Amino acid sequence: MGSEADPLENLPKRHKCSACYRQYKKKEHLIEHMKTSYHSVHQPRCMVCKKHCKSFESLREHLIGPLAKGVCSAIFSKWGCQLCLTLFDSPASLDDHSETCHLSAPVPMGTSEVPYIDSHIDFLDSSDENNDDWRPRAIAMDCEMVGGGSDGSLELCGRICLVDEDENLIFHTYVKPQIPVTNYRYDITGLTEEHLRDGMPLKEVREKVLQILYNGESIGKARLDGGKARLVVGHDLAHDFDCLGMDYPYHLIRDTAKYRPLAKTNFASHSLKYLTRTYLGYEIQTGIHDPYEDCVSVMRLYKRMRDQIHENEGYGKLTPTDSIVGICDSWRSKELDNLTPDELYAISQPDYKCWCLDLKPKSVEA
Repeated sequence: MGSEADPLENLPKRHKCSACYRQYKKKEHLIEHMKTSYHSVHQPRCMVCKKHCKSFESLREHLIGPLAKGVCSAIFSKWGCQLCLTLFDSPASLDDHSETCHLSAPVPMGTSEVPYIDSHIDFLDSSDENNDDWRPRAIAMDCEMVGGGSDGSLELCGRICLVDEDENLIFHTYVKPQIPVTNYRYDITGLTEEHLRDGMPLKEVREKVLQILYNGESIGKARLDGGKARLVVGHDLAHDFDCLGMDYPYHLIRDTAKYRPLAKTNFASHSLKYLTRTYLGYEIQTGIHDPYEDCVSVMRLYKRMRDQIHENEGYGKLTPTDSIVGICDSWRSKELDNLTPDELYAISQPDYKCWCLDLKPKSVEA
C-alpha cells in the first residue's frame, strides 16, 4: 500500500514576516509590507513570543488588552511588569524590579525640597564636554500658558521651568505678558495678575533659555551636529517654543508627544498625564498644574525610553526622510525575491531615531 500524500503539501506557501508574524500569499506582498513597516530592533517587542509591535500601546494590547494573545498574556500576568512591559524569570525578580520601576510623584514646587522662587538660574557644569566620549545632556522644559485676545484663546507664556537630568531645578520664572491677559486659566495654571505683574520680560526669558540650551555653542554648530548644545525634553514642545517665540534644532528635540513608541496605536499623541500614569505609575495634573512636576515626569519618561537595551544596528543619526530613502535604495539594489524573511528584516531600518542612541558617545554614533 503506497504512502498517502501529505495534504499540507498542496496548500499554497505563505510568506511570514520575521518581525510581526503577518503572513502573505505572495512574496511581493511581504516585500511591500517590509518597505512600509520599518521593522527594527528598536521596536517594542513581546518578550514571550518575540513579536514586534509598532508602539508600546500595541504591545500593551497584545499582553494585557481585551484581545490579548492567550499564551503571552498568561505568562506575562505572572512575571511581567505592567509599567515597562519587561518579563522576569521569577516573581521575586519582578518584586525587586517593581520597587525601582514604580516611581513616586515629584515633590511640588514651593516646598523646602523645591523652593518656590520668582526667578532662578543655575548653569550646568560642562567640564567634561571636551572628552571624545561626551554625549549631550538633556534638559526638560515646561511652560504654563495664559490666554490673551478678546476670547482668551491666544496662547501667552505665563511661567516656565527647566529641570536637568537629575531633577534639579535650573531655571524658573513667571513671565510678564506682552499683551493684556484676558484669561489667567487659574483652575489649571494657578496664575493670577499678581504673579505676572513683576514677571521677567519674554525677550529676557527667551535669551536665558537659549543660553542654557545652546550651552555656549554657536547656533550654526548646534544646527550642524549639536556640538555642546543640550537635548531639550518636553511634551508637545512645538507649543512651548511657539509661545516663547523661538525655535531649536530638530535633531536636539525629544518630544514625548511625538515619539513613535509612546504613541497610540493610530500614532496620535497621548497626554502627559496618561503617559505618566501608564509608564511611571503615579498621577500628575490632578489639580493646578505644577511645571516642575511636569518637567520631572517628562524627564523620567525620556530616561525610561533612553535606557532600553537594544542591539546596535550602527545606522547612526537618522531622520525619517533619511531612513525612508535609505531603505528604498537598499530594496532596489538587492534581488528581493531571493531573500528570506529573516534577510528582509536584516536590511529593514526604523523611520525614527530611537532615544537609546542618546546614550552612545558622539564618537561612536557618528
